[in-house]
Amino acid sequence: MAHKDYVSRGRANKAPPPKPPLPWLRIVITLALFAGFGYFLWNINGSAKQEKAAHPVQIKEQEPKEALPKPPEEEWEFIEVLPNQTVEVEVPVEEDDGIRWLVQCGSFRQQQQAEEMRAKIAFAGLESQVRPSDGAKGRWYRVLLGPFDRKREAEKSRHAIRRTGITTCQIWQWNLD
Repeated sequence: MAHKDYVSRGRANKAPPPKPPLPWLRIVITLALFAGFGYFLWNINGSAKQEKAAHPVQIKEQEPKEALPKPPEEEWEFIEVLPNQTVEVEVPVEEDDGIRWLVQCGSFRQQQQAEEMRAKIAFAGLESQVRPSDGAKGRWYRVLLGPFDRKREAEKSRHAIRRTGITTCQIWQWNLD
């Protein structure tokens, strides 16, 4: 008996799935309902008779109303009083606690990367510096702003940098003397 070559034979064509028949019964019922509704509307057209009033309504002539009196002129005192007043607010004087602050925006192995970060900070209008530091794991280049006498000033600088898209800045106590 000879062997058949099944590779060159090709695939068997699958029969397409049978199409569902049209729902003739639903179509006929829907058309009958529309036709019946149209016939109903045609028959009631004009059947509503308008009734005439038994006695006509008398329209009273409106008496002209008196014109509204002029509103009294408002007198606002605060308009003249406020520009002449000054408000004094007591601001507590912040005591200098002797702590200085710095903002560190990055620490890089390559000095070129640190200089790029420094340039981005310069576009924000702030002056920064790159300081090398030697540690147990080698040399790092830190991008720093400061020193600041108050933490509020450091926060202000960090927010200005954050508006430019640099979100890696942290505030530390100054420890670089």
